[in-house]
Amino acid sequence: MWPSCHHRCLVPILLGAFASPVLAGVQEIWWNITYVQDANPDGLFARRVIGVNNTWPPPPIDISTEDSLVVHVTNSLDQPSTLHHHGMFFNSTSWMDGAQGVSECGIPPGGQFDYIVPINSSNQWGTYWVHAHASGQYVDGLRAPVVLHPPKEVHSYDDEFTVVLGDWYHDEHPVLIKQFISIANPGGAEPVPDSALIYFAQNATYRGPISGSTPSSVTSAVGFNDNSTLPFEPGKTYRLRIVNTSAFAAFFFWIDGHDMRIIEVDGTDVEESPIDLISVTVAQRYSILVTARNDTSSNWAIHANMDTDMFDTVPDTLNPNVTSSITYSPSASLTDLGFVDAYHDVNDTALVPIIQIAQPRATKTIELEVTFDTMDDGTNHAMFNQVTYNSPLVPAIFSALSLGSNATVANAYGPQSFVVEYMDVIDIVIKNGDAGKHPFHLHGHKPMIVGRSQDYTSDDPILNPPIVEGQLNPVRRDTVQIPSMNSATMRVVADNPGVWFLHCHIEWHLEVGLAIQLIEAPIEAQQRSAVPQVMYDHCQTLGKPTSGNAAGFASTTDLDGLPLGPFPQNNGWHSKGIGAMAGCVLAAVLGMIAVVWYALGGHISDEEIEREVRAEIEAKEKRRRFFGLLPSRS
Repeated sequence: MWPSCHHRCLVPILLGAFASPVLAGVQEIWWNITYVQDANPDGLFARRVIGVNNTWPPPPIDISTEDSLVVHVTNSLDQPSTLHHHGMFFNSTSWMDGAQGVSECGIPPGGQFDYIVPINSSNQWGTYWVHAHASGQYVDGLRAPVVLHPPKEVHSYDDEFTVVLGDWYHDEHPVLIKQFISIANPGGAEPVPDSALIYFAQNATYRGPISGSTPSSVTSAVGFNDNSTLPFEPGKTYRLRIVNTSAFAAFFFWIDGHDMRIIEVDGTDVEESPIDLISVTVAQRYSILVTARNDTSSNWAIHANMDTDMFDTVPDTLNPNVTSSITYSPSASLTDLGFVDAYHDVNDTALVPIIQIAQPRATKTIELEVTFDTMDDGTNHAMFNQVTYNSPLVPAIFSALSLGSNATVANAYGPQSFVVEYMDVIDIVIKNGDAGKHPFHLHGHKPMIVGRSQDYTSDDPILNPPIVEGQLNPVRRDTVQIPSMNSATMRVVADNPGVWFLHCHIEWHLEVGLAIQLIEAPIEAQQRSAVPQVMYDHCQTLGKPTSGNAAGFASTTDLDGLPLGPFPQNNGWHSKGIGAMAGCVLAAVLGMIAVVWYALGGHISDEEIEREVRAEIEAKEKRRRFFGLLPSRS
């Protein structure tokens, strides 16, 4: 976090204020998480979705940075649910972070919980979003944009809109995940979306459909794709806050006939940077300034094209390229200039933050290499350093708060857990050994991106440059895209005690284990603990333990019952296979010798035949060891 606040910013003061019906400095919202039937935002297929207060999409959130946010949640689903306010620091209260299995057990069906987001003490502003962090529920629609407004913005503009991008599936998540994690899908081809969506929000309200159109009744209050538009007035400058809420798809975004200047990346104000096209991967946010044209003779197309290079296949039924529009005059025609010559990614390390924070020197390094493989159970999983992540039985924050001095022992939290001390400066080096791009998100922090490599295996310093120390103002963002064979180095100060998730934000990859847990300053976290009792009650309702190590024991080594694996296949010659092969060879040779001998009328005992065959097999094994085909005997 750059910067953050610690014990002086905790929220018990807020809790005492809840007795008053009027909460000064606290913005409250009430969200009942519900199923909504027959939503049809793409106009192609009506389906059940997960919404809020029996509507979909969930309402956008706008809030002043001088307020705290309290979200009163009721879970009316038939499964546990959570809310994660993406990019928020939470200031030593990581149990409010909403990551199921890491910071809570989840809100059980029929349960209630109040998420307290201390915005007024986190020193954060800009563009964020909120989404479910349980059982892939945000794939089914539980997601919405969040805008934090400071008293005075760094950049000047006349008005603003939030641009929401997202992929869309016609099947529900439980169906898709069963197809994805299956021995029938050993190559790990991810579910390809059925549609792309673009829609707009302003002042905590979604913009409606174009006048005269007839959208689906359930989502008729919101304009989607070519049924949506942004009204521009000549000469005015607009801020567009772009949020990619997808489960899988990255987007390329541009506006015909208009110039764009980047001014914000993941909540970090940056100096104006002209650009012709914005690449925005899953969970990333950009703000751009767009100055309207001086003529009103034409309206102009807004393009949002999915990055289909990430898909194993592109179905004939999929239109990956959606358009909306800028409207100057309802009577003017639409100008659509079609495709651009070539796509390109944003060079985020070239962006310059307005608030300068110098790079501290690293004291610890965590290296993580991404691979995918068909595992020993026949399914395809993701791995960091050849290990796939599984959620612990005890949420990791509860382990950190209950293990006492043993909370500093990484093994107590299960595989893929890393313990760092208070105020360590950590370089997290992620090396993408997979064939596809991956967006990585670290909860509770906004890392500095201090280095990138185009080929982390190369000895060429141009392709794989060393980290430059002493950088005066590296870019800071919470979601980092890393292309195939590239690496990125994220520098993080461990100033936020708690447990924080780091994972690929492609939902399918998270669910097959592309994640780690960062256990940050656990002893300091214990000193600041104020977990609401209701969170422990939720775990009890769900049959989950709430103390001890990852498996619920007061031990750093006894992890009996903890979910593990699947594991990479261990191919090659092993003892059982060698024994089986030797048995087969023995039986075959015995049979052939017996047939030939008796055919020739010879007489030899079974014992003599067996001795001869065993001698031949032993000679063959010696020859194979000589050529390195079998391991030598110890």
